[in-house]
Amino acid sequence: MVLGVEEMIVTRPWGTYFNIHESPKYLVKEITINPGARISLQLHHHRSEHWVCISGIACVEVADRQKWVRPGESIFIPQGVKHRLTNPGAIPLMIVEVQMGELLSEDDIVRLDDDYNRETK
Repeated sequence: MVLGVEEMIVTRPWGTYFNIHESPKYLVKEITINPGARISLQLHHHRSEHWVCISGIACVEVADRQKWVRPGESIFIPQGVKHRLTNPGAIPLMIVEVQMGELLSEDDIVRLDDDYNRETK
């Protein structure tokens, strides 16, 4: 059975994501952040991430620095570096994320701060 996109969408308090392509060494996701929302401040021990902005404007915190990322621009998040993605705009923010590493699962999320009271470490 082949699932449609609707069946593969994962809902989070900040928006949605779904996997576009999976392989043993990389994973490609489409992430949509709702207006005014942000993901947890987090890091990953086993993977790095590369984010490409497709639509909207992203405010990205990496290590203690902020960078604005607009459509067509991208940013690299090294393994082990704390980061957060925020949508300060009035329209949904769409990002394509490429994860690279040895563990490409939600189990490799270390939350340092979270607006939605999910477990932090």
